[in-house]
Amino acid sequence: MRKRIFHLRMLVLFVASLFLAACGGKGAVTSEATSEAAAAPASTPQPQQTAPPADKTGGFDGQRAFQHVSDLVAIGPRTAGTEGNHRAQDYIIGQLKAFGCPVDPEAFHTPTPLGDMEMRNVLVKIPGTSPDILLFLTHYDTKRLPNFVGADDSGSSTGVMLELARLLCARKNALTIWLAFLDGEEAFNLEWKDPDNTYGSRELAARMALSGDLSRTKAVLLVDMIGSRDLRIKRDTNSTSWLTDLVWSTASRLGYGDIFVSNATAVEDDHIPFVRRSVASVDIIDLDTPARLGYWHTPQDTLDKLSPRSLAVVGHVLIAVVPQLEQKFARPGAAKLP
Repeated sequence: MRKRIFHLRMLVLFVASLFLAACGGKGAVTSEATSEAAAAPASTPQPQQTAPPADKTGGFDGQRAFQHVSDLVAIGPRTAGTEGNHRAQDYIIGQLKAFGCPVDPEAFHTPTPLGDMEMRNVLVKIPGTSPDILLFLTHYDTKRLPNFVGADDSGSSTGVMLELARLLCARKNALTIWLAFLDGEEAFNLEWKDPDNTYGSRELAARMALSGDLSRTKAVLLVDMIGSRDLRIKRDTNSTSWLTDLVWSTASRLGYGDIFVSNATAVEDDHIPFVRRSVASVDIIDLDTPARLGYWHTPQDTLDKLSPRSLAVVGHVLIAVVPQLEQKFARPGAAKLP
């Protein structure tokens, strides 16, 4: 019996490894995470971890961000080109306009494994004292899987970006700040294989290169899958070293060294089109935890897996990084944030 159970466990581990490798996207999941997923007992839902008060997190309200995630999850699957995706666009645009943000939806057509498809990136362009651009990225589409509502992937990062927009659109900024809510990050096929992925970010990078805006872009900060209650964000080796150092040192200074950890991984995500164009970029993502807990790219990626506190932590780090980047790239005579 023990031998039979051992072989069964090995079979489960093998199948899990194949599935995670096939799902691909956003880099490879480590064998350590896969082994932990096979060995870990099924977890029972726990009460949501409360977000700290906004005055403790630089004004960033983790509970507001969590409500955005809840609203997006209530829409259901949001795969590019679907009615759910269009409803998500309407929700994002509606919230941004309510914050007083200048909203610029950019539709585009692209070939996909399902044929030619219209997608839409939703951009916010906040003028600053300097024309130099600080670009924040998230994606709002979900993986084309049955009953997949994507609470963590992509709800968590979209919720954080909406709350970040509420703060940044309401104040004067030394740098021009763009926030891009990207469509079509997920591959339509099960496998993550070029060119079937990152449709929105490739389109945005190409447009910015043609317009000349890319030459003015000083830093790109991508957030993706940052809502897990067991959040543990590794350094991405595909990201720009100095920008990664800045984000991680800021997190450590704020007391989040146990979340922004020193371990490294390699991730392919929406920052890659900008990295390939030599624009400083960083991907803030926890890919291993959802894989370890067994909910990545499954119908179990639901709201109960997330924590408002995790959203608040990432939001706090992002809002604290902004003035440091503005100081780094400030032009003579440019206004500084208080």
